[in-house]
Amino acid sequence: MDQIRITGGLPLKGSVEIGGAKNAALPILAATLLGGGECVIDHVPHVRDVMTMGKLLALLGVTVQEEGARVRLDAGQVHSIEAPYDLVKTMRASILALGPLLARLGEAKVSLPGGCAIGTRPVNLHLKGLEMMGAEIQVEHGYIHAKAGRLKGARIDLDFPTVTGTENLIMAACLAQGTTSLHNVAREPEITDLCAFLTKRGAKIHGMGTDTITIEGVKELHGAGHWVIPDRVEAGTYLMAGAITGGDVMVKGCVSDHLGSVLKKVQEMGAELTESHDGVRIRRPGPLKAVEIKTLPYPGFPTDLQAQMMALMSVAEGVSVISETIFEGRFLHVPELHRMGASIEIDGPHAVVKGVPLLTGAPVMASDLRASAGLVLAGLAADGETIVSRVYHLDRGYERLEEKFQALGARIVRVREVA
Repeated sequence: MDQIRITGGLPLKGSVEIGGAKNAALPILAATLLGGGECVIDHVPHVRDVMTMGKLLALLGVTVQEEGARVRLDAGQVHSIEAPYDLVKTMRASILALGPLLARLGEAKVSLPGGCAIGTRPVNLHLKGLEMMGAEIQVEHGYIHAKAGRLKGARIDLDFPTVTGTENLIMAACLAQGTTSLHNVAREPEITDLCAFLTKRGAKIHGMGTDTITIEGVKELHGAGHWVIPDRVEAGTYLMAGAITGGDVMVKGCVSDHLGSVLKKVQEMGAELTESHDGVRIRRPGPLKAVEIKTLPYPGFPTDLQAQMMALMSVAEGVSVISETIFEGRFLHVPELHRMGASIEIDGPHAVVKGVPLLTGAPVMASDLRASAGLVLAGLAADGETIVSRVYHLDRGYERLEEKFQALGARIVRVREVA
């Protein structure tokens, strides 16, 4: 098993290129199940979750050809309805096969998803919406088994703006009979990107980027090309890395409109930001200052950047507060930051962070994808050596992370764990 070793204390300097958004690529790849015809997807990140999705699609009968950051897919000969546990146990996005398979083939058997240990993340909103469109659903032996004739359009009001639930229902509605209106949907840029791809394939979608999306069902979708948007979480991670080390980093490809709440808070902490057509440059001329954040559905502060922000707060002057409203189990990185000298107290969904002058390197263990990134950022700023174990979590969502940090001047290497 791999580890990442970091000798901290150096300010990062230079530029870093942001890859395609994992959370946009996954639903877009799943959406190729909705019909035949070649789909050419560009700017696809080479991360573990995307590779797992490619294996799943191939198992279902999709022709998948990888050419670097380009993937060619053709789902003209889909021959299976089952997404098996052994393949998808590490990836929550496997649930995204449910809507397309059910809409296209009238049946789907999808393993209940795995992924990060950050709360229950129930899929009941997906299932409730599909049932309103005429599906019969059973959950047994760890699988969701759904059947339907042709799905029928319906009005669906979501109890919570779930991202994958919104994506699943949009994809299912594309081939449904009649019109589906989805209310209180998630508004993340990745959902808008999925809708843009589906529209290129012939889907009729209205209201993209709002909390109400209407889909007029069509009989079939055709092939199309698409370029995946840049990964806003990766961009936010590198911006925060520049801030925590007191560096000067140009994050190329960062779309500032996708990170409004994050940029505001980083500026509030004392960082200087310069936006250009290339991306966003971050500099930190003085000490970091304490802030308060609350994670919220987009356009609020993203839960996927909470751990990274906590690392910044750990060395900021004053007392910061994080309120986590999305996932109940997303403070698992706190004991590891304690090992590095951070002063953090947990009170239910709130974390109170008292800034310390300096973190110290220590062996730490990642609990989930974004916690991994938070520990790496802490290590970059810490005195001495930090060893991050269980970096397979990190590989699910970050492409060539240690190489990109090395290019910015960080002393960071990937090594094989000694038994």
